[in-house]
Amino acid sequence: MIDPPLAVDLGQSFDSFRQGAEEFFRRLSDIDWVAMAAALGFYLLHLLARSRSWQNVLRAAYPGRAVPYWRITASYLVGAGMNSFIPARVGDAVKIFLAKRSVPRSTYPTVVSSFFVGSVFDTCAGILVFIYALTQGLLPKPPELPNLPAFDIAFWAEHPSALIFFLTALGIAIVITFALLARRVEQFWDHVKQGAVVLTDPMRYLRTVASWQAAGWVMRFIAYWFFLEAFHIGGSFQNVLLVMSVQIVSTLLPLTPGGAGAQQALLVATLVGPGPIAVLTYSVGQQIAIAA
Repeated sequence: MIDPPLAVDLGQSFDSFRQGAEEFFRRLSDIDWVAMAAALGFYLLHLLARSRSWQNVLRAAYPGRAVPYWRITASYLVGAGMNSFIPARVGDAVKIFLAKRSVPRSTYPTVVSSFFVGSVFDTCAGILVFIYALTQGLLPKPPELPNLPAFDIAFWAEHPSALIFFLTALGIAIVITFALLARRVEQFWDHVKQGAVVLTDPMRYLRTVASWQAAGWVMRFIAYWFFLEAFHIGGSFQNVLLVMSVQIVSTLLPLTPGGAGAQQALLVATLVGPGPIAVLTYSVGQQIAIAA
């Protein structure tokens, strides 16, 4: 049973998101729709680049089989869409399920490991963005986190032992699930290694995977710049990296759909210049536009 304070925090997260949504629809006429169209176009390019990267990982894992790009892209887009309104990254499981059905005679351990190959580049890039935000003082200090009106952040900040337990249980559950999907342990690990085989050829990895992921990050950066312009917040290098770092924090362990509330609380607390209502409208409006 959820403690009353946590229930209040959860309610505040959704109230914040609801308020931002109402302001977004109320201010539709104020949006720069040219900038909005550009933002959505670049965000779509970001998703397409990431889909190509994953397709190339699967092609390396299954060199003798057809790995249709548009089916992998469809799998990725469906999962990304579901992540925007279903918590706990359920959309990632949907991506894997649909991609597995798109590659003949593929196995879940191979497809899962191929999916997580992308985390190699994403982790490195995310750490750099996060370090920049921390060193520039853009993010709230750790003692301030429990006081933010965001359930995702406040819960883990107030219950670090629960966070450790959750991560440990999650790791054990992943290992057990992988083991159950394989008939024999040796065969299972062979499938896992097959999914990550592209990492054994650094030049191929850089050319066919990392390059597409880097392009995706650039497209994402440009998309957020135009989103900031569309809502008259002001696109700048610092503001875009702040938005990206906030998204990294809010989606690490999301307990609400798309990190609803967490992004809004962090941006309102850190994005200086425009008023809190403008920032809230921008944050929710961007989430709604991307999800749609």
